[in-house]
Amino acid sequence: MIEGRSLDGTNNKLTYGMVGGGPGSFIGPVHRAAIALNGQARIVAGSFSNIVEEVYQTARELGIDEERTYETYQEMAEKEAEREDCIDFVSITVPNHIHFDVAKVFLEKGINVVCDKPLCFTEEQSKILMNLANKNNVDFMVTYSYTGYPMVREAKELVKSGKLGKIRVVVAEYPQDWLADRAEDQGNRQAEWRTNPKFSGISNCVGDIGTHIENLVHFVTGLEIDEISAKLEKHVPGRVLDDNAYILLKFKGGATGNYWASQIAIGRENGLKIRVYGTEGSIEWEQEHPNFLKYVEKGGTVQIMSRGSGYLNPATQSFIRLPAGHPEGYLEAFSNLYKLYCEKLIEGKSGKSSEIQFPTVVDGARGVKFVHDCVKSNEDNNKWVDGSFND
Repeated sequence: MIEGRSLDGTNNKLTYGMVGGGPGSFIGPVHRAAIALNGQARIVAGSFSNIVEEVYQTARELGIDEERTYETYQEMAEKEAEREDCIDFVSITVPNHIHFDVAKVFLEKGINVVCDKPLCFTEEQSKILMNLANKNNVDFMVTYSYTGYPMVREAKELVKSGKLGKIRVVVAEYPQDWLADRAEDQGNRQAEWRTNPKFSGISNCVGDIGTHIENLVHFVTGLEIDEISAKLEKHVPGRVLDDNAYILLKFKGGATGNYWASQIAIGRENGLKIRVYGTEGSIEWEQEHPNFLKYVEKGGTVQIMSRGSGYLNPATQSFIRLPAGHPEGYLEAFSNLYKLYCEKLIEGKSGKSSEIQFPTVVDGARGVKFVHDCVKSNEDNNKWVDGSFND
């Protein structure tokens, strides 16, 4: 399918712009492909890099008119807001350290925002963004992509239905090995900025992948954190920020949790995994095998539920794109979030309202507090700290 065109060849209902996503970007092209997969929106504007030549290069490659190619994101927000055909939303795919600045500028202009996680660096910044989004009635999505997987949605439905009973224990992990050595000294641009506090903030490992654990657990279970005890480690000599973390949790209502996030676990690629144990059953899901969900009823047999099967919850079925046996993965999950987001915007344009089913600015703010609570506990000899979140 040609980017920016629906399957019948007509123009899409929505238009969007992008900040970031220029040459060498990993996540920018992922966003564009995910949006194009749905045929709901087309890219018409952008400020793709802090290097002027790269801005125009990317715009030409994407077929964007020069008058909507902007050398700075500030110029883009100002001029788009003045247009009668202003973009319906902006997709922010820049490094972490300017997420706040870019999002704030577009929110102030009343333009809908999609932003990668982390939302920002500080709790004060997250409150500013939440208030701006609320004040200007802006739809703000934070791309916690793993919540877009169909079997994650099925896991959520199983918990919601009460089939697990009262949740007792949650165990989740996210091991990787790509920072087992000093990749930041070997020309790896991703490693260079992720391990640098100037660009990543107060945490690398917890901020980068630990927040995905937090969001996934909250999304599936609905549990709210009460207290946190965390140990953040730096295993690679000379590294300033954490590359391994152990986190213990107490949830409101009595459940407990244990998280492990690591970027030095040799042999592990992208091993996000969640296990939820209740009084009546348990579930288990792995990101590297996303099309299956393990469900065990107390006293019953082990069930391996498969994406695409007719026995899945109707709410899950709407996230399935291919028949059973045809694997779906990361891009489709990412695209599912954009599908929900664009549907919300389309309904809003027609005066309708709908239940929000994608990660919002509030979820982003919850992740920011989670990172700060982990760092606070670690710096205070792993003592239990207040992990509750109030929006």
